[in-house]
Amino acid sequence: MENSQHDTTINRYFFLAIIILFGSALLYSLVNFFTAFLGSVMFYVLSKHLVDFLNLKLKWKKGLIATVVIIISFFIILLPIGLLATMLYGKVATIAQNPTTIIKPIKHLGELIEGKYHINFVSNSLGGIQEFATKLLSSIINTSFDFFTTISMMYFFLYFMIVSNNRMEAALMLYLPFKRSHIKTFANELKSQTLSNAVVVPLIVVVHGFLAFGAYLFLGVEDAAFWGIVTGFASVIPMVGTSLVWTPMAIYLILRGHQWQGLFLIGWGILIIGSSDNLIRFLLAKKMANIHPIVTVLGVIIGLRYFGITGLIFGPLIISYFFILTKIYYVEYQKKR
Repeated sequence: MENSQHDTTINRYFFLAIIILFGSALLYSLVNFFTAFLGSVMFYVLSKHLVDFLNLKLKWKKGLIATVVIIISFFIILLPIGLLATMLYGKVATIAQNPTTIIKPIKHLGELIEGKYHINFVSNSLGGIQEFATKLLSSIINTSFDFFTTISMMYFFLYFMIVSNNRMEAALMLYLPFKRSHIKTFANELKSQTLSNAVVVPLIVVVHGFLAFGAYLFLGVEDAAFWGIVTGFASVIPMVGTSLVWTPMAIYLILRGHQWQGLFLIGWGILIIGSSDNLIRFLLAKKMANIHPIVTVLGVIIGLRYFGITGLIFGPLIISYFFILTKIYYVEYQKKR
């Protein structure tokens, strides 16, 4: 009897080792499509209510529903991101080829500060600006080559996720070694985490970018569109956020003798741009998760390194999903002890 149980245990672990081996090989071979898979999961979670409404209430066919979701996601999310990326690529390419377009005003600011306060902090960093722009341009070019393939595979995954959503969710319920109630609870948390990382953060970036662009355009700042984009992306940095861009710009305007323009920009940044962040979070507070700033910062750093520009969304999303899995493990196993 003992030998039989012993043999069963050995067979089980041997079979499990084979599964892990094949799973690792499969994961390694499909690692290039990980971004596409993660994007399809994100869009699937965000479109879940719409899919259920069209399928259960209006009785639409799932193939048609999947097509509608793909079209909506493209025009509402991917098209604006593509336009912003194109604009940013054009500006970065210009800077890499002719760095004086951005170095000149920074150098001028350094000269003004040095002339008035005898402080020199700009000249040592000018050489690194062109190098950073060149590396960023190379990264954007490499990312753009894979962008079409990634988007195509993402929509391929998303289409079949929606078409077979009932079977997929039933399989998850069956094979995951957790209680049904816990799975449903953490599914809601998964949705709120996805909403926070994939919708709220990009929405704040876009709103801040447009508000900053309007102020720069009104004040006659050169390349207002580019600096608006930079200001929007700076909003993901905790504590300093957009002030990292508009504060030096306001100081630059004041030192050049444009006092009211500089003071207006400071007031606009504090009252309008700063409060818009809190307003968006307040309006969506019930639907979004409380994301710690460290998760956002580390996620952005990791995401930009491994996923390129799309890492602004996918980086924090991966860390959030990791914490969800950790929480599930704790509730199912550790908490009982």
